[in-house]
Amino acid sequence: MVLGEAPTNRVTLAELLDLLQTAQAVTPAQVQDVGRMADRRRRILERDRQAQLGQEGIEVSPAEVLASFQLVTPQGATLSEEKIQQAVATASGIRYVRVDTLKIDAKLITTTISQAYARRNCALPLSKQGDRLLVAVDDPASEDVRASVAARAGIAVELVLSTRSDILRSLQDVFQFRATIRGAAAELGDMGTDLGNLEQLVRLGAAGKEVEGDDRFVVQAVDFLLRYALEQRASDIHIEPKRDLSNVRLRIDGVLHTVHQLPRVVHHAVTSRIKTLARLDIAEKRKPQDGRIKIQNGAAEVELRISTLPTAFGEKVVLRIFDPEVLLQDLGTIGLFPNELKQFEGFIRHPHGMVLVCGPTGSGKTTTLYSALRAVATPSVNVTTIEDPIEMVVEQFNQTAVNTKVGLTFAGALRTLLRQDPDVIMVGEIRDPETAQNAVQAAMTGHLVLSTVHTNDSAGTIARLGELGVPGYLLATTLVGVVAQRLLRKVCLQCRYETELTKDQAEVLGIEMRPGERFAVWQGAGCSACRDTGLKGRVGVFEVLPVTEKIRKLILEKADAGAVARQARADGMLTLRESALKKMALGLTSFSEVLRVTTQGE
Repeated sequence: MVLGEAPTNRVTLAELLDLLQTAQAVTPAQVQDVGRMADRRRRILERDRQAQLGQEGIEVSPAEVLASFQLVTPQGATLSEEKIQQAVATASGIRYVRVDTLKIDAKLITTTISQAYARRNCALPLSKQGDRLLVAVDDPASEDVRASVAARAGIAVELVLSTRSDILRSLQDVFQFRATIRGAAAELGDMGTDLGNLEQLVRLGAAGKEVEGDDRFVVQAVDFLLRYALEQRASDIHIEPKRDLSNVRLRIDGVLHTVHQLPRVVHHAVTSRIKTLARLDIAEKRKPQDGRIKIQNGAAEVELRISTLPTAFGEKVVLRIFDPEVLLQDLGTIGLFPNELKQFEGFIRHPHGMVLVCGPTGSGKTTTLYSALRAVATPSVNVTTIEDPIEMVVEQFNQTAVNTKVGLTFAGALRTLLRQDPDVIMVGEIRDPETAQNAVQAAMTGHLVLSTVHTNDSAGTIARLGELGVPGYLLATTLVGVVAQRLLRKVCLQCRYETELTKDQAEVLGIEMRPGERFAVWQGAGCSACRDTGLKGRVGVFEVLPVTEKIRKLILEKADAGAVARQARADGMLTLRESALKKMALGLTSFSEVLRVTTQGE
């Protein structure tokens, strides 16, 4: 077969329906409905694909047509494209493999086959395993693809089955991004431009040139990275220069994934483009800089916070993504149990006093505070924040950024703020005695103050304020409540299954299991939706401590954190571990996540 020819003898929709009906995955009535409407549905899907890829002739597979009907199987599951392909794989004796866009080898793909051939034949080289090349196809009748790719790569090929939509999406991402990077590299040229290594290499007779950040290919590459990060639900983008190249990593659900590598000649151009968008000084590479970018994502506006840092091999850039759909949630959706939600809503409805949220970096404190502020912000309430920096601009709030260069600190801004007639004040973080004292004074003078403290649990927050010099009598008078929190990754709903907690696992979590007792839990098997992790999305887990009369008495007596925690638990407070166990029992998270998130500080 000549490389570039399309495969023949593809599985037809009729054959697919027969296969699924034999497997009792569809009913005769559903087969009739699909047969009657399939041609019209295919034309719609082909038109959409042509608009998406900007190219004609990329056909829609029978599995995609069938999946678009979202049929419900007799067993109650939705018939997705992945489930259809798994059934085809089982019937044809070919292995099914999920395509993970974060793990594909872009260099392997682009050096093995051309974009035209890959699209026409729906073939995606995945990896080299020993003396064979793994290639994903969407149809088991692709033996000619095996021969042609093997001839091109000079290595034996094993075909595996994947979904057509995943293969085409991956090909689009890889070839589009690689084309922009190759174009940028060719346009800029490798003139020995150095990334700023500490061990600088000097090449005699070669003159470097400054790379402009607005080159056409560079603009496209940066746009692609931003779109891709939003599609992957990333919270951060890391662009990290190394000796010979630059790594691009995305943080998704708290975990970093390497997704691309940039030639070193392109790194400076990409960072310059980002710095230009963020209104930073592109000529300054010796000291850190911070900026912001606002981008349009569909109907929503998403804010990016940019941070640059000089490293051994050049400027590292981190873009933190602030999606309003994540930061500005309804309080009922962040993970509080009904009783905890009622308590927290009671905290923020106080006319004055201090409400504190604690936890390590990345535990979701900002989301909780912003959601709380949105809940109390009305035209009749003056909500003002002091942040370092402003996480996300919200029109309902009056937001002030700390600026130490001009002497504007948390404490100084808070003193000025009290002359601005505020009702609700949010202080980004209480980190020093002066800010702590001013926050308490503001709470005493008729204002509701919300803030964060970096402590492990709610009881420890009270002790921390004592260490910052807040007298016990003032703290007992002003403190309304404390919320400690963490973020748990959720079990993927697409691939979760029920299992049982083992005796050893129960012992690790401190659960007493009587002989014969069964503790049902859920975990994910791994699928394309969760990138084979079994976990997708995150939910908050909380420890809500209301300052009752008994707690107030302990504060006045300068009791330690242990005594405060024991009294709070006697009053009905769930600890972080207990709250996480409850979410595990409800099937929201897994044993491993509970152990990972709540072991620290236990």
